[in-house]
Amino acid sequence: MNYLQVENISKSFGDLELFNNISFTIYKDQRVALIAKNGTGKTSLLKIMGGQDTPDDGQIIFRNDVTVGYLEQEPLVNPELTVMDEVFSSSSEVVRAIKEYEAAIKIDNSERLNLAMHQMDTLNAWDYEIRIKQILGQLKITEFDKKVGEMSGGQKKRLALANVLINDPDILILDEPTNHLDLDMIEWLEGFLKSSKSTLFMVTHDRYFLDRVCDVIYELDDNQLFRYKGNYSYFLEKRDERINSENQEIDKAKSLFKKELDWVNRSPSARSTKAKYRVDSFYKTKETASKRRNQDEVKLEVQSARLGKKILEMYNLKKSFGDLSIINNFSYKFERGEKIGIIGENGTGKSTFLNIITNQIPLDSGRIETGSTVVMGYYKQDGITFDENKKVIEVIQDLAEEINMGDGRKLSPLQFLNYFLFPPKTHYAFVRKLSGGEKRRLYLMTVLIHNPNFLLLDEPTNDLDIMTLNILEDYLADFKGCVVIVSHDRFFMDKIVDHLFVFEGQGNVKDFPGNYSQYREDTLKKKALKQKVEKEEAPKKQEKTVQEKKKLSYKEQQEFNEINESIENLENEKTQIETGLSDASLQGDELIQASQRLLVISKELEEKEDRWLYLSQWTE
Repeated sequence: MNYLQVENISKSFGDLELFNNISFTIYKDQRVALIAKNGTGKTSLLKIMGGQDTPDDGQIIFRNDVTVGYLEQEPLVNPELTVMDEVFSSSSEVVRAIKEYEAAIKIDNSERLNLAMHQMDTLNAWDYEIRIKQILGQLKITEFDKKVGEMSGGQKKRLALANVLINDPDILILDEPTNHLDLDMIEWLEGFLKSSKSTLFMVTHDRYFLDRVCDVIYELDDNQLFRYKGNYSYFLEKRDERINSENQEIDKAKSLFKKELDWVNRSPSARSTKAKYRVDSFYKTKETASKRRNQDEVKLEVQSARLGKKILEMYNLKKSFGDLSIINNFSYKFERGEKIGIIGENGTGKSTFLNIITNQIPLDSGRIETGSTVVMGYYKQDGITFDENKKVIEVIQDLAEEINMGDGRKLSPLQFLNYFLFPPKTHYAFVRKLSGGEKRRLYLMTVLIHNPNFLLLDEPTNDLDIMTLNILEDYLADFKGCVVIVSHDRFFMDKIVDHLFVFEGQGNVKDFPGNYSQYREDTLKKKALKQKVEKEEAPKKQEKTVQEKKKLSYKEQQEFNEINESIENLENEKTQIETGLSDASLQGDELIQASQRLLVISKELEEKEDRWLYLSQWTE
């Protein structure tokens, strides 16, 4: 079933053409990802699909009855609302039904309540609030009465993501949904989307996520759209085949072009006697032969300063914020060439640790000794502080008039920008004109320009395209200095790090010898072993408890007898109320009171049945 048709759409900003005349179709149950370089219009395309922008040409056609949920890269939320009010501000049919039900009870209108209850039944909305709290809880949002304006940027993004998921639309359009999620949240989101009935269209740089969730990939390359029916692994294989085929076609055309050129140049008279198709073929061959694949990549070969024997030594570090312990008695000595990944839930102090290393946050106790040859390069998660009205070239010129590349070459700021794939037309453009990923790449340049030998990278993969990530990974793999990385990108961590600092909370930091996948496998094995032991011990504990307690006390026996009678009475009352609600015999105040009483009875029954089961173990 065709859910969405994109027909010949184009988009430009001034002289910058993002995409031109692209078309594709999204079908029901597909899980589609879009891959492209930064600055080629991924976010712009999603905004058009999500109804936040319009194309210059072409049109987007949705099936009439299809509902759409759109998560922006920088979502807007109302800072004046509480978390729950923001969630219930949705315009979905289920949310409207819940609001109507609550309003009917509040104003004591039995006719309106009957209609609202019928709508709640039709939409299966009774468990909606439970679903809301489950999804918010998985995304580590637990303060439901907190004002949205008091939340961090990451929490707001997670709240916006929860809002989209809760509404369960037919099509989910997600722009970088894994940004601001910790590793546990990402794995939960993977499972949620795989089991969801929603059709999916998303942009993400998380390659494990792509591989496990998506079954169709579109690549936007050189203003053309290529479709791959498979996951990320399949995409890599087929993309390589496509590029090799194109290169062979170009090489073949060049060889043929030489022959055709000789024929065309023989003489005008000779050319006029040849068939017209031969002349047409010449110009077609010329066009193919003149093609050159844009295989430009960021080649990060910037020199790093020499690193001495003493690097960074930490002794008994302690840091707390009030009752929240971040680091408790942590010691470590860095060695040359170490590449360490830092993982842990949001709020456990990962970024704080990097700020402690760089002396931006003072310790409560302990000491850090830094070697005299250490040159820090700190790529901060929120470190982009460019003047938006500066030109791109000015950002680099302010830092250095000459950049040492480490192989005897010295580059000017203009050459350095070219080296990082900023074409000449962007050199004198204002920073505000750059895409989010291009700003990240420019920020990376400002970190590497000082030739650091100790790199601290806090979420470096956010907003970078997959092509740039591959090159950054190659650079870090060959980097001779030390690297400390905070990242939720599991693919990135697996390729780079030697071992992990696991921030477990309450100040506990564990040193794990391996990458993320190895840590995850180890954690799952330990969890499975623990569950197995608990399962084996459970009957023994129960048997021991039964043996120790041979019979009920007099007071417990009385309670048991009373519970039997109480359960029977509650079940009879529940049956009567349900009958009254279903046959419309209850009206006005009776109807409202009956609805409220039914909720109380259900809770009481659950509690009494649990108690009955417990006491029944020792009855004769």
